[in-house]
Amino acid sequence: MNYYLNIGSNIGDRRDNLYRAVVALAACTGGDCAVSPIVESEPWGFESDNRFMNLGVCLQSTMSPWQMLERIHEIERELGSASHRDAQGGYVDRLVDIDIVAIDDLVIDSPSLQVPHRHLPERDFFLIPMQHLAPEWRHPVTGLTAAQMLEQMSSGEESH
Repeated sequence: MNYYLNIGSNIGDRRDNLYRAVVALAACTGGDCAVSPIVESEPWGFESDNRFMNLGVCLQSTMSPWQMLERIHEIERELGSASHRDAQGGYVDRLVDIDIVAIDDLVIDSPSLQVPHRHLPERDFFLIPMQHLAPEWRHPVTGLTAAQMLEQMSSGEESH
């Protein structure tokens, strides 16, 4: 399966945090992965003076989506990233945040995992790397490419 992941960091040495996460992800899949250019963005869903650096990663793995999710959580802990939420459930600054954005054309809707990522159509820092890594990939529900979702964002349309 092709896993499309997004790694973000907005505190500490952001570039090094991203690099260490990529190395850890590559190690768990035999070292083969493609990496997008870095995208800088404002925090999404919370207020912070710290801008994010994000990049996308495409890797192939035979792990199940839940095994991959568990491995991602392990990597976040190993890299020293604390919870991504405060006591009220709001987002907070973080060293490393790794999200599963998509897995080929799978659709998963469970309490612990939603694939494609439920916020994919509204986060340019997900879509720009996705467009770079998989320009032909189409959202399995909407049929839209990352470029088309970016176009909808810029025009203010909602995805269907």
